[in-house]
Amino acid sequence: MKDRPDHWVGFDLGGTKMVAAVFDEDFRVVGRSKKKARGFEGARAGMDRVIGTIESALEEANVSPDRLACIGLGAPGEVDLKSGVILHAPNLGWDDADIRSALKKRFDCPFFLINDVDSGVYGEYRFGAGKGGRTVVGIFPGTGIGAGAVYRGNLITGKRASGMEIGHIQVMPSGPLCGCGQRGCLESVSSRLVIASAAAAAAYRGDAPYLMEHAGTDIRQIRSGVLGDAVAAGDTVVESIVRDAAGWIGKGVATLVNLLVPDIVILGGGLVESMPDLFLEEVGRTADDTVMRGYRGSYTLCTAELGDDAAVMGAAAWAQAHVKGGDTK
Repeated sequence: MKDRPDHWVGFDLGGTKMVAAVFDEDFRVVGRSKKKARGFEGARAGMDRVIGTIESALEEANVSPDRLACIGLGAPGEVDLKSGVILHAPNLGWDDADIRSALKKRFDCPFFLINDVDSGVYGEYRFGAGKGGRTVVGIFPGTGIGAGAVYRGNLITGKRASGMEIGHIQVMPSGPLCGCGQRGCLESVSSRLVIASAAAAAAYRGDAPYLMEHAGTDIRQIRSGVLGDAVAAGDTVVESIVRDAAGWIGKGVATLVNLLVPDIVILGGGLVESMPDLFLEEVGRTADDTVMRGYRGSYTLCTAELGDDAAVMGAAAWAQAHVKGGDTK
C-alpha cells in the first residue's frame, strides 16, 4: 500500500553545491544532503546527481519516495516554468535540460521548477525577513544581480519565464559593456565581478595592502568575504569601490520601489552578508535620494535572514503552495 504523501523536498541547484532538504508537514527539516556541483559535467550527468542528492536526503530522513507530496527545485539561469525545462544555465553548462522528465522517472509526485533567486526571495517571504509582507522585493548582488518579488503571496513571473531581471536595467547610458551584450546595465557597474576587478587594480597599484596580501590581484580569489575583510582592515579604496557599487544598487532599488511600491526590500547574497551595514547605509541613502518623494519612508530596507537556506526552503514552500492550491500541471 502506498504511503500517504506528507513530505516535501526543496532543492537548490544554484551556487557551488547542490542542496536537497526534506520537510515534514510542519515544515521542519528532517533530512538534508549536499553534493558539490560539478560545473560543465553535462546536463545528463548533472541531473543524475540531482536525483542522487534527493535520494540521500530521503535516506537521512528515513522517508520513502512514496511519501513525497511534491518536489520544488530552484535553478540558476533561464527556466521554463511551464514545461519544467532548464533552458540555459551558463554556470552549469546546461542547455535544454528536461529536469521534470528526469525526476518523474524516479519520483512519482508533482514537480515545480523555479528560478533560484525567486526561490530565495520566496523563502525569505515565507520564513525570513519578508514574513508578513504584502509586497516583498529581494535583491541579491553576486556574480550578477538577481531579484525577485512576491505580491500577496505569489511570485511575480511571466506565463512561462521568470522576470525581475534588475541586473539588466540600464542605469548608465553608453556605460560599460554587460555580459548580456548591452551597455550600462546595473550588473555592469555593481556586480561582485566588477567590484573584484576594480579592487584587483587597486591592489596592483598599491592602494589596497590588505587585499594584496591576502588575495593578490587574481579576481578569482577576491571573493565576498575577503572584500569585507579588506574594508574592515582599512583598505579605504576597496571601501570606496564597494560603496560606489552599492550606490548603483540603490538606484535599482528606487526603480523597483517606483514600479511596485513594496513594503519590504531585502538585500541578500554573499556581498551583503560580508558588509551588511555598509550596504544598508549606501543602498538606503541612494534609494531615498532617487525614489519618488511620496514613496520615501514607505518601505523597510533590511538584510536577508535565512542565508543559504532561503532557496531550498523557498523551492519547497513554492511547490507546497501550488499543490495545496490545486495546481499540479
